[in-house]
Amino acid sequence: MQDAAAPLTFDDSRDIYSVARLNSELRAVLDGSFPLLWVQGEISNLAQPASGHLYFTLKDVAAQVRCAMFRPRRTLLSFRPANGQEVLVRARVTLFEPRGDLQLVVEHMEPGGEGALRLEFERLKRKLAAEGLFDEACKRPLPAFPRQVGLVTSPTGAALRDLLAVLRRRFPALPVVIYPAQVQGAAAPASLVSALALANARAECDVIILARGGGSLEDLSAFNDETLARAIRASAVPVVTGVGHEIDISIADLAADRRAATPSAAAELVAPSGEHLRHRLTALSSRLAAAEARQLLAARQRLGACSRHLALLHPAARLQQRAQRLDQLEQRLVAILSSRLARARSQFRPLALRLSLVSAQRRLEPLGMSVAALGQRLVRAQSRLAETRRERLMRAVAGLEARSPLATLARGYAIATRLPDGAILRAPDEAPAGTRIQVLLEQGALTAVAE
Repeated sequence: MQDAAAPLTFDDSRDIYSVARLNSELRAVLDGSFPLLWVQGEISNLAQPASGHLYFTLKDVAAQVRCAMFRPRRTLLSFRPANGQEVLVRARVTLFEPRGDLQLVVEHMEPGGEGALRLEFERLKRKLAAEGLFDEACKRPLPAFPRQVGLVTSPTGAALRDLLAVLRRRFPALPVVIYPAQVQGAAAPASLVSALALANARAECDVIILARGGGSLEDLSAFNDETLARAIRASAVPVVTGVGHEIDISIADLAADRRAATPSAAAELVAPSGEHLRHRLTALSSRLAAAEARQLLAARQRLGACSRHLALLHPAARLQQRAQRLDQLEQRLVAILSSRLARARSQFRPLALRLSLVSAQRRLEPLGMSVAALGQRLVRAQSRLAETRRERLMRAVAGLEARSPLATLARGYAIATRLPDGAILRAPDEAPAGTRIQVLLEQGALTAVAE
């Protein structure tokens, strides 16, 4: 051993590492020693800078490790990481040289445990909602008074006991048919679908209750099955769900015609209350009696009014009124005629007097005599006019006979005309030699040729 009092000496042949070199070689060792690992833990200290990278700590109950997920890998995520979320990552082990921190560079991340179930629930919910499977317009009303209720649930679960107790309390006479089914486990969705199909095939119930008790999201995963949701919408019978507790909402709840918070609430929703029905029946009976009394009173009042109106409209009463009206009109007519006749008589007296003074017979007698005298004068004038015209006619006839060519011909003369134009010849040079001429005699005519 070197003496403590002796001075320290340095060997210049020693290999001295810088911090950067140390971290670089450590990183090389780590990168070459570990393959890609699957690591599960809870996210904490999540940072999301503007660069798009993710930085967080992955921890469990005993330890923690820093993680980085760079932007190209982050864009491939199907969910948004959050503090407190359980995740499963595939990463490679490396060293962040500037700080000397061990870290995981994450290549892939997926939800772990219940987080995965929640993400699958949200994915299926969005898908079926986009198809219109949850539309309120497609949901059918529940029967007010079902004749029989079907229960699709586990035959050994507490949910069945709660359903039967509530149904028996609310309406003991309501028949119930149980369609046994598994409500938890890998075979539960197919079992529920089969029981629902059986209930539809038998067609013996007016409404079906699909129920189970409370549990974790994993326990209720059978009711988040796509095939079950489609079977609920395809059911010919209205379906009411009562799955888990009030805060539990499953895909089956969204697809059902009505959703109840619990199995007991589903039974309350389906079964009419006997006590309520009795009170309702009593109230309706009272309202019916009161309405009947009001209707009877109103009918009696209408009957009295109709009787009075009928008496006024009776044919005998109407005939009496018409007869009285006729008498009044007759009296008015007689008075009017008497008045008009009196006025006519008063107007007729002066006219009769004047008419007697200007009698037509008196005026016609001198007119008749004048007409007779004028008639005689007309006859005489007509005779004189006829005689005068006869004499004038005879003188005209005599003058015409004296001037007529026929009279000349009768005295032995003839008339020569040139043919063919018929011109009368008055001198020989009007008919050169060879001219055809016609000579008119008293009786007939001659045709000749001039020489």
